[in-house]
Amino acid sequence: MDINKKKLTKNAYRVTKERYKTALRVRVPGGRIEAKHLLVLQKIADEYGIGDLHLTTRQGFEIPGIDMDKVEEVNAMIQPVIEGLEINQVEPGTGYPAAGTRNVAACIGNRVCPKAQFETSGFAKRIEDAIFPNNLHVKIALTGCPNDCIKARMHDFGIIGMTLPEYDRQKCVSCNRCVKKCRSLSTEALKMDNYKIERDHSKCIGCGECVLHCPTGAWTRNENKYYRLSIMGRTGKRNPRLAEDFIIWADEESVIKIILNTYEYVEEYIDRSLPKEHIGYIVDRTGFIEFKKWALRGVVLPQMAQVADYIYWSGIIYPKSIR
Repeated sequence: MDINKKKLTKNAYRVTKERYKTALRVRVPGGRIEAKHLLVLQKIADEYGIGDLHLTTRQGFEIPGIDMDKVEEVNAMIQPVIEGLEINQVEPGTGYPAAGTRNVAACIGNRVCPKAQFETSGFAKRIEDAIFPNNLHVKIALTGCPNDCIKARMHDFGIIGMTLPEYDRQKCVSCNRCVKKCRSLSTEALKMDNYKIERDHSKCIGCGECVLHCPTGAWTRNENKYYRLSIMGRTGKRNPRLAEDFIIWADEESVIKIILNTYEYVEEYIDRSLPKEHIGYIVDRTGFIEFKKWALRGVVLPQMAQVADYIYWSGIIYPKSIR
């Protein structure tokens, strides 16, 4: 069988250990999929695969055990699912481009979770629409609050929801519950002074625990949505590390603009002699200040936003042998 492996992988299929077998790979933006599509996935898995479906760590799915000569038939069957997910596609009926940019992953967000500060799937879809299709190796994740259930700090861009808590003294009964919860669950940003709660903005991480635990509604969420943008976290072989904070109290438009600017930065500096180059290594090579210059081009941040002057990443560094 004459197989074009590059074409196969670009068409969202994996080259597997078993000869002439492949696995269909489909991303699910924000991790949200209508339940009706699962019937189609079951049909493909049963008729063309081995009856299994693997949920990936990036909130996509893989159906293994598909004969390579059945790809066109599977593409026709998966088409309604791709259209339902609104995945960017070059030509209907041909699968979709398996871009180097990974699926935009997200926690369940405030549609369900009381701690989440924003609707994560909706924001993930906005980012998906802005960046796909694209073959640059980029990973983006969104989480509704600093609990970080999606592990956003292990990605190139980790978008963490924040709330700006607002205090109404007239409703406060000085029960001290918010202070106790901030001390036990968060960062001790609150204290009681003369029967009034004081908030230290420099310590506040926008988690919203004060809002959740106030029995009288003295604490409420500001209507504006804010985000903590952490950058250049990664796993991998050479230097795995957690992302560090780039901007605190950023807005949605700025986050999207920074991501798009970063794609331009990567296009300028990527080492094309390599099969792929992780963004973080490009930043390491060019320096944070150069990245920052590109990332903030044309970005208008909220007045309260705080931008890091410089970032020092750590992580495990595996030494190379000296030749």
